[in-house]
Amino acid sequence: MASRKTAEEMGKEQKEISISEFFEKNKHLLGFDNPTKALLMCVKEAVDNSLDACEESGILPDITVKVRQLKDDSFRITIQDNGPGIVKDQITRVFGKLLYGSKFHKLKQGRGQQGIGISACVLYSQLTTGNSTKIWSKTESDKKTHYYEIQLNTKKNEPEILKEETQDSSFDHGIKIELDVAGRYRKWVEDFLRQTSISNPFAKIVYTGPDGTKTTFPRTANELPKLAKEMRPHPYGVEFGILQRMAGATSSRSLASFITNDFSSVGATTAKEICKIAKVDENKKPSDLTRDDIEKVLNAITKMKIQRPPTDCLSPVGKDDLEKSLKKEFPGAEFISVRSRDPDVYRGFPFMIEVAVVYGGDIKNDSGELIRFANKVPLLYQAGACATAESVKETDWKRYGLQQANNSLPTGPIVILIHMCSVWVPFVSESKEAIAPYPDIVKEMKLALQDIGRELSRYLSGKRRAGEAKRRVLLFERYSTEVAEALAILSGKNKAELEKKLKSYIGDRVKITEEGEIEGIEGAKEKAPQDEKPKAKKKEEDVEE
Repeated sequence: MASRKTAEEMGKEQKEISISEFFEKNKHLLGFDNPTKALLMCVKEAVDNSLDACEESGILPDITVKVRQLKDDSFRITIQDNGPGIVKDQITRVFGKLLYGSKFHKLKQGRGQQGIGISACVLYSQLTTGNSTKIWSKTESDKKTHYYEIQLNTKKNEPEILKEETQDSSFDHGIKIELDVAGRYRKWVEDFLRQTSISNPFAKIVYTGPDGTKTTFPRTANELPKLAKEMRPHPYGVEFGILQRMAGATSSRSLASFITNDFSSVGATTAKEICKIAKVDENKKPSDLTRDDIEKVLNAITKMKIQRPPTDCLSPVGKDDLEKSLKKEFPGAEFISVRSRDPDVYRGFPFMIEVAVVYGGDIKNDSGELIRFANKVPLLYQAGACATAESVKETDWKRYGLQQANNSLPTGPIVILIHMCSVWVPFVSESKEAIAPYPDIVKEMKLALQDIGRELSRYLSGKRRAGEAKRRVLLFERYSTEVAEALAILSGKNKAELEKKLKSYIGDRVKITEEGEIEGIEGAKEKAPQDEKPKAKKKEEDVEE
C-alpha cells in the first residue's frame, strides 16, 4: 500500500516556475518541435525583428543571412541588418528575456506580438549546443559597437552576460546576431526568404546557404510602406476583465470621458448614450464601478451601433507593390491579378485581406500552391489548421474553370497568395504558424478569392475561344492546297503561285484577337465558338456559399 502524504508535505513541493523554465520543457509550443523547423524558426525570428526595426526607423532594409554547417546536425546562423540598432542598456534583455518587448501592449500592425521570438531562439541555441549567443549592436549616435555573449538563465528568466566589450566595426548601424543551433537544413529557409521578399518588396535580402551559394532577393520598391499607427481598444472587442482593469487604471474622471478617451471610434454623444442605456451615472468615477455596473456597460455597448475602428493602424503590402513582386518571382506567368478587400473587424480588431492569383507560364506544379502571410510574414507550417487553407478549399473553383477535388486546393498551374494584416492576428499557437479560422476572417478571404476567381474565369474562357479560333484558321490553311488547285483549273493560273498568295493572305489578313475573335480584311469580326455561356455576376452577398 502506497504511503500517504499530508497536506503540509504536499504544500512544501509547490514551487513557482518562470516562463523560461516552462518553454525549456515545452519548446515545441514555440515551433521548435523538429530539427528542420527549428533551424527555420531561428532565421525567421531574426529576420522579422530586422524588418520591424527598419520599418519603424524609416530605413530601407538591407539584410544579410548566412547559414554555415558546423557538424552534421549543427549550424551557425548569422543575420545582420542596417537598422537603428539597440541601445546598450536594452541589448541583453531583448535577446535574453522571454516576454520582453515593445509590441505586446500596442494595438498596431507588427510582425512580433508576444516578445518571445528571438529570446526563444537564444534559449533553443543553449539547450541544443550549449554555446552562447553573440550580439553586435551599433546605433547611429554610437562611435563604437557594443558586443555581448549571453545565455538565458531559465530559473530567473534573465540574461547572463558571459562577455561584454566595445569594438570597432565596419557597419554604420544595426544589429548582428550569431546563433549556433542543432538543426537539419532543407530548402525551407530559402523558400521563407523568397516569400518574405514577395511580401516585403522594399527589402533587399542577401542569403548564403551552407554550400556557399549566394542568392540575392532584390527590392522592387524603393519606398517604405506607410507606417501603421497605434490605436486604442475598440468597445466591441472588450471583455469584462479588461474593462475592469482599464477602469481602474484610467486618468479620466467620469465614466463618459473614460469611454470616450480610452476607446477608439467613440464620441461624447455615443458615450453618454451608452451610460444612459446601461442606467449608470455618466459622471461616476471609473474606479468606483461595481461588477454590476461593468456588466451593464458591456451589455449597453452590444446594443449600440458604434463606428468601425480606424484603419491607419494597418499597413498592407499594397496592390501595385504586390503585383510587382509577383511579376519578379513569376516572370513567365500568363495571368497575375491582385485584390484588396476593404478593412473589416473581428472581436473589435481591424483586419484587412489581400489576395493574389498567378496562373500558367513557368509554373510547373499542377497540384496548385497556396502561399500564406500574416502581417507580411510567410507561414510555412500547419496549413491544414489555417483560415487561409479553409477559405481556399471552401471556394468552388470549378465554376471558374479549374479542377478541384472535394475539400482540397484547385489543381492546375496556379499559385494562390493570401495575406492577412491586423493589429492582433489570432494565431492558433505561440509558434505563429497558422491563423485561427474565425468565421469573419474566412468570409473575407472567400469573398476576395471569388472576386479574383471571376476574373480568372474570364481569362480562361477567352483563352479557350482564342484556341478554337486558331484551330479554325489552321483548318483553312490545311485545305489551301486543294483550294489553290481548284482556282488554278478555273483561272488557268499557276497553282504554286496561287497557293503561295493564299497562305500569305491568311497570315497577313486574318488575325485572332485576345478575346478569341477572327478579324478579316473588311474589319468584320467573326466570334469564335464559345465553350460556355458567361455566368451572370452575382452580388457579393449571394456569392457566399
